[in-house]
Amino acid sequence: MSDDEADPELVELLRKSMGLGGGPAVAPPAETKVLESSRYIFDNAVDVALDPSSTREAAEKIWRQMREKGYSTKTWSEHELHPKSKDEGTVDFIFTMDLLNFSFWSDVSDESKRFAVEYRGKRWTGYWSLVAALQRALDEEIPITNPNFWLNEDECTEDVLRYVFRSATDEQIPLFEERVQCLREAGRVLDEKFDGSFINCIYDANQSAAALVNLLAENFPCFRDEASFDGRRVRFYKRAQILVADLWACFEGQSYGKFHDIDKITMFADYRIPQMLHQLGCLLYSPPLESHIRRLQPIESGSTWEIEIRGVSIWCVELIRQEIERCHPESRKRDTPAKQVHDDEDDDMTTEESPDSDLVDSKPALDFGVNAILIDFFLYDTVKEMEREGRETIPHHRTRSIWY
Repeated sequence: MSDDEADPELVELLRKSMGLGGGPAVAPPAETKVLESSRYIFDNAVDVALDPSSTREAAEKIWRQMREKGYSTKTWSEHELHPKSKDEGTVDFIFTMDLLNFSFWSDVSDESKRFAVEYRGKRWTGYWSLVAALQRALDEEIPITNPNFWLNEDECTEDVLRYVFRSATDEQIPLFEERVQCLREAGRVLDEKFDGSFINCIYDANQSAAALVNLLAENFPCFRDEASFDGRRVRFYKRAQILVADLWACFEGQSYGKFHDIDKITMFADYRIPQMLHQLGCLLYSPPLESHIRRLQPIESGSTWEIEIRGVSIWCVELIRQEIERCHPESRKRDTPAKQVHDDEDDDMTTEESPDSDLVDSKPALDFGVNAILIDFFLYDTVKEMEREGRETIPHHRTRSIWY
């Protein structure tokens, strides 16, 4: 063989690596491209920006408070309304919950008159009104988490569903018709493609969080949370991602919640986390946009303003995660999760700094390291606590859609 001739063995190896012969090519790891979309939005945003200094400060504050609270996947199950069992019924509950997990905000100024669900002697609003409604229906032996029930329009009538989501006030649940449509659509997709069970979607994803998110977006139109921005299609996949995150948190990274790439999940682009990021000084709005939000004016779904708010928020949480990991190597994912030590009397989230906030050995370690999921959960719990205490400095933006 002359110096000018290609080595046939080398050529064959190259062909195999490119999937051009010599056996099937190895499929590349699944990617949701949500983070890629968020970076593109951040780079091209006009009315939403980030403050680098405040973002670094927020990262340190969030890390410190998560350590003080022993915040981990266990925190998810500790809420009285979230399922406590770890079985197939819980998987069905989580799928139903995140299928309908959107648009609970109200224009009614009097909080006592807003949509609310009475359950276990309490009135629940927002996201928790949905969870309470589902638990109440199951207590009343209405199989609301069964996809076969959604398809049976003789039993699962509109009147039955209105009863399931009945309100303790005159205001009814927003987007009721859209929620019914989501149930019917999901029931049909599961019946036609997945033998009637969402668990088969989990099996098909082969323990990949990104693959499961993509499967949901590809097969269920109501999970296809995408938009057009600056000449490019961008992805958010809020409810698909939070569905995977809820499985992971509920099952603590085991069984139906075991995903080898869980850290590919980003924060969940809704309206509460941007509100909290602005409160922390990380997220900055142009004067026209901030004035619009403060006047409680609606922002259309898919508009440039809305896309910038959601996309830059995702990128902001990613920068917070990176900063925590950079400054605190102990925050990185461990091969073996640390044992969780949690005080049930210390469940309330707060943004107040403790005078003894420096890290000490007695603080409980975080399970699985810090990722965007846990940061999102923590920020959501914190902003809801601030809302209850009247410590909000800006309202959340108003966008009515099924995406969040």
